[in-house]
Amino acid sequence: MKFFAKAFSTFFGAGFFPVAPGTFASFLTALLYKYLLDRWNPTWFGALIVLVFLFGAATAGVYAKELGRKDPRPIVIDEVCGQLITYVLVPGLWVNVAVGFFLFRAFDVIKPYPIRKLENLPRGWGIMADDVLAGVYSAALLHIFLLLQ
Repeated sequence: MKFFAKAFSTFFGAGFFPVAPGTFASFLTALLYKYLLDRWNPTWFGALIVLVFLFGAATAGVYAKELGRKDPRPIVIDEVCGQLITYVLVPGLWVNVAVGFFLFRAFDVIKPYPIRKLENLPRGWGIMADDVLAGVYSAALLHIFLLLQ
């Protein structure tokens, strides 16, 4: 379980990127969405998000405990989940992917209310929950952007 927890919670090693691993994982997720996931049936895409969240919460909690830290830098599956949420029902055009990427990164870094409070949830739930809400905020603004085009 420890090997799987490390692999999944670091998004198969992306969390070990030497500079801004969370941003790197979000970027990889944006590329995955652009080139693969935007073609998925919305039901399957939603199921993927639920699975990433549940496995992410479990594995992030295990790996964080192993490292002895609350939210270790190499754990980036939370960024992957939040970035995926940003793209729910969004056409995979470059402009949409780019705007979604920057919106999510902004919400993840700034953490407006109540995003920061969610970090206080126990174990992997706290690691994942703040990025999930950042993804929801990003998705809402991205959909407003799409409506205004």
